[in-house]
Amino acid sequence: MKALEPWVVDPLETFLAESAARLTLLMTSSGQVVAQHGFSRSLDVMTAAALGAGIVASTEELARLTGAGRFEGLVHNGQRQSCLLAAFATPRGRWIGLVVFGPETSVGIVRLFFDQMVHQLVAAAPRELAPSAPMLAENFETELNASLKALFGR
Repeated sequence: MKALEPWVVDPLETFLAESAARLTLLMTSSGQVVAQHGFSRSLDVMTAAALGAGIVASTEELARLTGAGRFEGLVHNGQRQSCLLAAFATPRGRWIGLVVFGPETSVGIVRLFFDQMVHQLVAAAPRELAPSAPMLAENFETELNASLKALFGR
């Protein structure tokens, strides 16, 4: 597991041990990766983060258009593995969790421990004000590459 923020490590390690998740990404709503587990290539992390952030953004807009408020999370079930994608509020802004898991666990177990991890992250997060506007820096690609380099040590 690799994390850019040290306060994320303990809640994520506990989640991984209890849920039996195979792959996990924690990212900001703009797709900036904060922590990852199980991915072996930075391109996979970057692609999963971009897709996850896009799916959450479009799902939240769909919920708004249909008057549903916010959806709690999306689950995609597959034969060999499934995926949970859920956004949540932290003192550092809105984050997204992407979790891939196999038949050795269940969506109920993953969701239970995911919710516990969210509570632990909220409790552990430094209490800085979240930016009022979405952060998409002029040098987004440079910052993304620096984040990936920090996560993968390359």
